[in-house]
Amino acid sequence: MLSNKTIIRISALIGVISWTFLVVTDLVILFSKLNDTHSGIPDYAPVILLITLILSIFHLFKFHLKETDSVNILDLLWRVFVTGLVATIISLVVDLLFFALGSSKIVENPLLINFFYHVKMGTILIFLISTFIVWKRFVLYQKSRSLIRMWQIFEYTLFASLFFLFLDYHTLDLLFNIILSVLVIMGIVLSVNLKWVAYLNFKQKWKSILLILLVILYLWYFLSKIIDAAYDYGQIIEINLIENASILALFAFIFIYAVFSLLVILFNLPTSSVFEQKLEEVINFQRLSQSRYTGQNEDQIYDILLESTVSAVMANAAWLEIQNKDSSKRNMTWKITNEKIEIVKKNLNTDKIKNILSTDPVRNIRANRFTASLNDPDFKSLLVFPLYVQNRQIGTLFLLKDVNDGFNKDVIEIIKTFVNQACISIENFRLLEEAIENERYKEELKIAKRVQKSLLPERLELNEDFKIAALSKAADEVGGDYYDTYRLDQDRFIMIIGDVSGKGTSAAFNMSQMKGVFHSLVHLDLSPQDFLHNANRALSRCLEKTSFITATYLKVNTSDKSIEFARAGHCPTLYYRASEKKGYYFKEKGLGLGILRNDNFSNYVSKTRINYESDDVLVLFTDGLTEAKNSLGEQFGYERLKTYIEQNAYKSPEKLQGDLIEEIFKYCGISYPDDDYTTMVIKFI
Repeated sequence: MLSNKTIIRISALIGVISWTFLVVTDLVILFSKLNDTHSGIPDYAPVILLITLILSIFHLFKFHLKETDSVNILDLLWRVFVTGLVATIISLVVDLLFFALGSSKIVENPLLINFFYHVKMGTILIFLISTFIVWKRFVLYQKSRSLIRMWQIFEYTLFASLFFLFLDYHTLDLLFNIILSVLVIMGIVLSVNLKWVAYLNFKQKWKSILLILLVILYLWYFLSKIIDAAYDYGQIIEINLIENASILALFAFIFIYAVFSLLVILFNLPTSSVFEQKLEEVINFQRLSQSRYTGQNEDQIYDILLESTVSAVMANAAWLEIQNKDSSKRNMTWKITNEKIEIVKKNLNTDKIKNILSTDPVRNIRANRFTASLNDPDFKSLLVFPLYVQNRQIGTLFLLKDVNDGFNKDVIEIIKTFVNQACISIENFRLLEEAIENERYKEELKIAKRVQKSLLPERLELNEDFKIAALSKAADEVGGDYYDTYRLDQDRFIMIIGDVSGKGTSAAFNMSQMKGVFHSLVHLDLSPQDFLHNANRALSRCLEKTSFITATYLKVNTSDKSIEFARAGHCPTLYYRASEKKGYYFKEKGLGLGILRNDNFSNYVSKTRINYESDDVLVLFTDGLTEAKNSLGEQFGYERLKTYIEQNAYKSPEKLQGDLIEEIFKYCGISYPDDDYTTMVIKFI
């Protein structure tokens, strides 16, 4: 398959060659006639060359127009005008040349006359065929199957009539007239297809009228030249276009379609402004509808609304009073100042404007609900529309005109549509913004969860004298519970559990500070009391005044089988003595870290020391376990926890811990906690 550009080049080359051979052939034949000799050229040769020239020009412009498929109507008319202008200039230059030579014998030379006739003929054919191609585009602007079929019949008939040139025009006068009449009638039928006119705006229609008038002028000029040449030089030209039915049909079709186009455009001029206004309303409505998809913010939607409504009602001034989220108000204005707005408001009937502003335009479409008269030197009528989003007024639209009763019911309906769509767009924009914010928040929580998880120890310190299991779960994505272990030496181990006040990200942030304090102080080998005292001093400088941290700090010494611990306001420590098969709570005094931010904190913390035996169990936990509630609002409580440990102390720390969590969930009838919970179960061997 040849490309369009290749076909264009081939067509141009064939056109030039066929025109050159046509000129040479006609000149040779004429020279032979003048000298009463035989040229040896067949009579049908000029006809074949002419048909070849016409077909090559046709294909040249046909495929050239395909290359520029996106060209608009006005540009196509401009191309026709330019082609006609070039052809006219060439014709006028030839006429000027003959006029300049005056009575010189050279202007009477038949060969010279014949040559310049071919020059004019070539330019006229280019104009006619290029215009025909453009007219075809116009006729098929909104094509249907039947219209395409009708055009194809017309086009094929037109080309078939070219072969009439092989016959004797003078002996077949009736057939010539019949063919020409059929082509003209088909051209008239096709000329009623002028749908493209409706898509021109007012300015484009005036330009089209001017260009079409010039096309008609070109046609008259070229036709007169062909007729003059037929009468003046009929004896010395071999190709007489006036005897060609195809060429005459082209003249007729181009002229008829130009006249029809001219009349339809003229008749459409009075309604152009209305059509353009309706079209602009549709476009503006579409802009409002698609605003949430184009990355626009609320202010841009307000801009479109103000611009659209002003254009729709041809307002003289307007403003949009927007209520910000902080209950303040601001104005977006069009051809009016804030000072003038205050003056207009003062001239309003107070009761009337209150009635308007209390009306929901979605539910009430009575025209007089939204209009008011003004006693103002510049403006006489006002249209007011409140903007509602989720039953909340977010703004008010004010449109002003300098005539009385400037807003009719149809106009109000249009404004109602724009306002409703703007409200929908704003609501959708806010919902989308909220969804994006929620997604961002979820992503941030996931990151925070990963960070918090990294703050808890991956591995707990172990010893042959005890086994330990720990578990921490947050009610939200992140929580404020903390546990950790540290080995001082071969026999001494530190264990800590903590609970930050509050939930969520703030609690997680404070938990990270607790971890930092623990690892900063633990290697100093402080007593539990001193550790909590120094931790309180450090945390007092960084915790918010409304935040505090409860904690229990233990020091286990496996060499003498002792445990020292202190409590900073944390849950009591549960200790199960295997020898007695009974659990105890150590409720020594203690105050949460960050509550008392001075050196008196030490007075509220006491140390406890006990010795452990084989199979004893130590349970550290946060209040998320004991305060878990069932459907009746009853807490799991300390007693149930102690009873459960007493009955299941024989289990391993991991099993004991897992079964305890299941027991609490079973009691509460839930599958996930309402609060953060953490446990550390230590079983001595």
